[in-house]
Amino acid sequence: MLEQKHLKENLISRNIKPSYQRIQILKYLIKNATHPTVDEIYMALVEEMPTLSKTTVYNTLKLFVDNGLARALSIEDIEVRYDGDVRSHGHFKCMSCKKIFDFTVDMDKFLTEELKNFTIQEKNIYFKGICKKCNYKNNEEQKGGVIK
Repeated sequence: MLEQKHLKENLISRNIKPSYQRIQILKYLIKNATHPTVDEIYMALVEEMPTLSKTTVYNTLKLFVDNGLARALSIEDIEVRYDGDVRSHGHFKCMSCKKIFDFTVDMDKFLTEELKNFTIQEKNIYFKGICKKCNYKNNEEQKGGVIK
């Protein structure tokens, strides 16, 4: 359960004013690990907060990213998605169902001698393909089977 008090303290600890809108956006981002876009977050929250604007959602997410509360994912050129899980992990985007899945990866193992004197500020690992559910569905359809 995401407690309002915990979310507020999290924002304050990063010197972010804990407005109601910021708390609700952070709560949504953490509760919905679907890697939502600005539009998806806005549409989910605007009914509860009629004064909410897309600009507020965008600016709040930028503030969260800048302060380590969220990650911006640019798996596709056409959209940015946001992740409330800032721990080190990779992402897989299914090109069939369009879902994004998290997976565990040791980012420290991804070093290369060519970057020896570089300062790495961010590491992202993205894979694209077909998820196991869509693979199964496609295989069943090819066999003429019925999918439940």
